[in-house]
Amino acid sequence: MKIGIIGAGNIGGNLTRRLTALGHDVSVANSRGPHTLTALGEETGATPVRVEDAARGAEVVVIAIPVKAVADLPSGLLDGAAEGVAVIDTGNYYPQRDGRIAGIEDEGLTESRWTERQIGHPVVKAFNGTYAQDILDGPRPAGAPDRMALPVAGDDETAKRRVRALIDELGFDTVDAGGIDDSWRQQPGTPVYGLRAGLDAVTKALAEASPERSADFRA
Repeated sequence: MKIGIIGAGNIGGNLTRRLTALGHDVSVANSRGPHTLTALGEETGATPVRVEDAARGAEVVVIAIPVKAVADLPSGLLDGAAEGVAVIDTGNYYPQRDGRIAGIEDEGLTESRWTERQIGHPVVKAFNGTYAQDILDGPRPAGAPDRMALPVAGDDETAKRRVRALIDELGFDTVDAGGIDDSWRQQPGTPVYGLRAGLDAVTKALAEASPERSADFRA
């Protein structure tokens, strides 16, 4: 599968490592330019590209950048993507880092609904509460008793199925966390955020979430 990854930090970098190891054709971009990704490309076989080119031909695009940077992504980013491209949003809103985002603070949008508005395309929220090192060290075969589960939210059921299948290939179970308006259940400060657990515990944690953001996650 052709996959574009925007962001080469902890999450984006380790997804690049794992997805190339699984045989996917990965292009990776960051805000500093492809020349800064030479080492990652040599390590993994991924192709460093400009952000403008990251989605070209991609069936899956991963956005793994700070929320505040989403608004600066180039317009038409997904114009060259494959038809029906699934876009994974891994982001979290941290006001101390991102500043005050009115759509989230005043309108009450979930982080991923706000991201959808910026890029003009539905997203699937996944990996936002995953420890980056677990992407490398956590995979287990299907049915393993210690296999971790990740929550996945999105409105596009076809895209969500594609993302869940990819996560299964990466070595994790998934729990359907509902639509993007329900994705507050996996935002920072909720019981499932950062939870290293299996299907039952993740399902329970999602059910126990409160829609009220704690003071730590409000501007």
